[in-house]
Amino acid sequence: MTNQQYQEAVEWLFVQAPNYQIDGEKAYKPGLDNITRLCAFFGNPQEKIQCIHIGGTNGKGSSSNMLASVLQEAGFKTGLYNSPHLIDFTERIKINGINCDKEFVYNFILKLQTLPEDILPSFFEFTTIMAFEYFAQKNVDFAIIEVGLGGRLDSTNIIKPLVSAITNVQLDHQNILGNTIEEIAFEKAGIIKSEIPIIFGDENEAVKNIIKSKAEKENAPFIDATLFETDLRSDLKGNYQEKNIKVVLALTDELKKQNFNITDENIKNGLLNVHQNTRFIGRWFEFSQNPLTICDTGHNQAGLEYVFSQLNSISKRKHIVLGFVNDKKIDDVMSILPENSEFYFAKPSIERGRHPLDYEGLLKNSKIFYKIFDSVQEAYLSAKQKCTNEEMIFIGGSNFVVGEFLEKNLTDIK
Repeated sequence: MTNQQYQEAVEWLFVQAPNYQIDGEKAYKPGLDNITRLCAFFGNPQEKIQCIHIGGTNGKGSSSNMLASVLQEAGFKTGLYNSPHLIDFTERIKINGINCDKEFVYNFILKLQTLPEDILPSFFEFTTIMAFEYFAQKNVDFAIIEVGLGGRLDSTNIIKPLVSAITNVQLDHQNILGNTIEEIAFEKAGIIKSEIPIIFGDENEAVKNIIKSKAEKENAPFIDATLFETDLRSDLKGNYQEKNIKVVLALTDELKKQNFNITDENIKNGLLNVHQNTRFIGRWFEFSQNPLTICDTGHNQAGLEYVFSQLNSISKRKHIVLGFVNDKKIDDVMSILPENSEFYFAKPSIERGRHPLDYEGLLKNSKIFYKIFDSVQEAYLSAKQKCTNEEMIFIGGSNFVVGEFLEKNLTDIK
């Protein structure tokens, strides 16, 4: 297999199957029929692995990677399925921090091309079965599976995990999951299964009651992660990580109850070495020190509030590169933009990317100092040119903005 063959195979996957990240709502295929048939076609690999299921609006990626790092420190061969990827497709499927083998991806896509014509999966369904098969073939001790969208109808919900977690519930993807936080909580709670422990990390009482009620119906032990007290820290920066650490502690506590050998030292070292162990980037990722350059993939209202609040706690003047996709409520973002900042708005280079000219009226009304660019790289280079070493740069607003920035500028992930 040549690199060109690999690239062509992955390109086929992107073109062949509707991809939510690119196409938006029209690519979303709710329900488990497709994934059930796909799994059956491949001999149900999800039944051959021990899974941990992690959902939630924000924090599921960080929590998944923290837990993977802890389990690696404990000596377990740990599979990790996250989405979306930032630079290369193989980031979605990892074992002990190593991206999925490109040759496996290539050969698996060849098998996908032989599917019966009446099975028409989405891109995410394709990648989900690919992860299951990879983890089964590699005989992992654990497979940490991150929910894609929602929970109840998400294709990852075919698994029967050892334990599940819902990090939190916030407003996001309302066009698909519901217009209220209660409706979204109902969808997230769909990953709760009979007698399988569910960990919840949100302090919102209304949401907590919905999750708890579903747990009671399923006779599933309900564990409130917010009650865990700890002074442990992670190398994943961002004040919001404190809540995710509690979710990870609750998960490891439950695994210990199931007789898996995980020590306090494993937990401490796992939390402190997430970047090294899982090569996770994108959440409050420090790209450079001079000038201080941070990128973060927080993209919904709640996620951006956390990120912008932390930016406001830094006294430096800020040069902020932002871009959004079409379903983002830009007016909500305008009301929480960081202070003491210059803004550089750009369109992410995907089909769903929204050009800042579309929302320039909102920019003018917010009375901020801003410029508009056709690409993320142009915006970043302009910010870099203006930024002194006493100031800082931030890049965010969307996974795709961060992915574009890293693809153009990151030569080595440390």
